[in-house]
Amino acid sequence: MKDQYVSLAALMLPEGILDFFELTSVGKDDEGFCIQLEEKNIVPMEHRSRTLHAKGFHPEARVTDFPLRGKRVILCIKRRRWEDMDTGEIIQRDWQLLSTGTRITNEFALFLKGVLR
Repeated sequence: MKDQYVSLAALMLPEGILDFFELTSVGKDDEGFCIQLEEKNIVPMEHRSRTLHAKGFHPEARVTDFPLRGKRVILCIKRRRWEDMDTGEIIQRDWQLLSTGTRITNEFALFLKGVLR
């Protein structure tokens, strides 16, 4: 049943977002919807040769998306970070690098630009 809800949510979210983020919850109040998304624990391709472990998330970013049925929609996004076990350096996905490739759509790239501002 959960897969059906994720498929339905995918229709309402920026195309490609569920490739990199997991839908964790959807809340509704009188003013609108809050869709919670967490970046999946998929090590960025350019850092796969390093010994990394998940080190939590950056502070949540809140992005207003297109309204749904006349209600506001807020995407509450948690971007992941990793720690290099050898150097202690904190690593995060380079969304600008990713958006220049062919792995995500222009819509998703523009969406992420809004998150990073």
